[in-house]
This record gives sequence, structure tokens and C-alpha cells, in this order.
Amino acid sequence: QVQLVESGGGLVQAGGSLRLSCAASGRTFSRYVLGWFRQAPGKEREFVATISWSGGSADYADSVKGRFTISRDNAKNTVYLQMSSLKPEDTAVYYCAAGSYYLTSTRDYDYWGQGTQVTVSS
Repeated sequence: QVQLVESGGGLVQAGGSLRLSCAASGRTFSRYVLGWFRQAPGKEREFVATISWSGGSADYADSVKGRFTISRDNAKNTVYLQMSSLKPEDTAVYYCAAGSYYLTSTRDYDYWGQGTQVTVSS
């Protein structure tokens, strides 16, 4: 069982940066693949980034490649999403998730945080 709590969201101007954090409870944190997803108003939740259990591999949605970086610190039970060159279309609630497989579908993740709002103004 893993409980996830996101933080770091807020309001930022286009071109700015934010770093999201997701703190996890549970002693088996390092065994999980971790992902970030987002959901804009009226849209389905979509994949943003995922990172392997060791942190050695990461994958990104095309829309954020080169701008976002996912990382994890297993000693701190925390996963991060560094977001740069933010655009208004990045506005959404951002969720972190934990799962057993290095995949990009919401169906592949078993545990979810409550989400944190990111708003990018133009």
C-alpha cells in the first residue's frame, strides 16, 4: 500500500518554471514505477512522465519532452517533476501515481495522489 501526496503547484507566467514534489508513505517505495499525469478541465487524464524503480529510465509525453524532467529520490520516498518553459496549455491538475509496470496508461497505475493545481498564465 502506498499513499501519495503532491505539492508545489501554483500560478506561474508562461515561460516560467515550477517543481512538483510527490511524497510517498510505505517502505516499498523503491519497488514502484512512478508517473505523473495531468487533467485539464473537460479533458481526460493524460500521461506526462514516468520513471523506473531505480530512476535509470524515464519516458515523457511528446508535448513535454525537452521541457519537463522527472526524477526520484528513493531515500526520501519522493518523486519530482521539474517543469520549465511552461505554456498556458500545461494548465491542469497534476497527479502522481505508483504502479508495477513501466507504462504510460492510467490503467497501469494502482495508487494515486489527490492532485495539485498548476496554472500557467499567458
